[in-house]
Amino acid sequence: MNKRTQLEPVMTSVNKARGLPNAHYIDADVFEEEKRAVLFANWSGVGFGKDVPEAGDAKPIDFLGMPLLLVRDRDGQVGVFQNTCRHRGMILVDEPRKIEGAIRCPYHSWCYDLKGKLRATPHVGGPGNNVHADIKRDELGLIRVPHYVWHDVVFVNVDGQADPFEVVHADLMERWAEFDQPMVSGGESSSFDLSVNTNWKLAVENFCESYHLPWIHPELNVYSRLEDHYNIEHHSGYSGQGTVVYQQLKDEAGNSFPDFEGLGEKWETGAEYVSLFPNVLLGVHRDHFYTMILEPKALDQTVEHVSLYYHPKVAGDARFDALNDKNAQLWKQIFEEDIFVVEGMQKGRHGVLFDGGKFSPAMDGPTHRFHHWVASKVEAARGG
Repeated sequence: MNKRTQLEPVMTSVNKARGLPNAHYIDADVFEEEKRAVLFANWSGVGFGKDVPEAGDAKPIDFLGMPLLLVRDRDGQVGVFQNTCRHRGMILVDEPRKIEGAIRCPYHSWCYDLKGKLRATPHVGGPGNNVHADIKRDELGLIRVPHYVWHDVVFVNVDGQADPFEVVHADLMERWAEFDQPMVSGGESSSFDLSVNTNWKLAVENFCESYHLPWIHPELNVYSRLEDHYNIEHHSGYSGQGTVVYQQLKDEAGNSFPDFEGLGEKWETGAEYVSLFPNVLLGVHRDHFYTMILEPKALDQTVEHVSLYYHPKVAGDARFDALNDKNAQLWKQIFEEDIFVVEGMQKGRHGVLFDGGKFSPAMDGPTHRFHHWVASKVEAARGG
């Protein structure tokens, strides 16, 4: 690591702070530093539970070069393993598929069950001898990666050193406790990906604040005005914005999605949009919930994986098909409107005289919280 960016100007009060230096968006060495200090050392989103809906379903995931395997076992539990055979390091599963028996390495046929236990080592002791005294199967299971599933997002802590997810994000889990209830995916149209030529952090920063709504989302701003929003700022790993004028989507017959159960009065016209650090964006409403996982593909390339969820009554009910499609298209349009902004900021970060920028103390508090959080994680990893 040849560069050591100066982060002191970031880690001060919002009225005095500067944003993260340009190198945190355009420098490959700093990207590698953040990969380990921010994304691998904390609870990062890497996939959805719905990606492996049935027992035996397996999906390989490349997380910044780290080969992972998402699996649903026979007990219906999701597991995450390093997608690497313990014998010679061969990739085990190279495309999503159903595991009918065991996870079999295509190289020498070592086999693992869906809980990662090593079950077979053919000819390991010589032809026809499948055991050897020095091959201790109970010590050679797949390496399990710490994970936690919350609102169908599969979070992982690659380095295994973070506090438990329920501890790290206790505040947000309590804030949204009313939504800890069954939800279902809206179907095929309710999941989509957007590829964006930007650093992943700029997508987080843009999502944190409502300041840009009048200019970037004019249709949304017609009814959800800037003054109808409030900031959400917290020091434990999330920030964002809320609105007090949420309006349910209706079809031509005036029908809307069913509400989630037992919600408080706040949610009749309220909605909240939170960046859960480092890379998951969440939106909560009385009748639907959405998640966006930001997958950093490179320092200036990000894929946004979006999924929408509803009350279980929506599942398989054709009456909601058109409404599902309409809601997904509405959110897709809003997210697409943000693309030129985050790509424009990425280009702007090549301005060598840019000093990180100035925050509006009134409007940019949530974005500053994210900058401060990233800087603190990098500094901690440096031993500062």
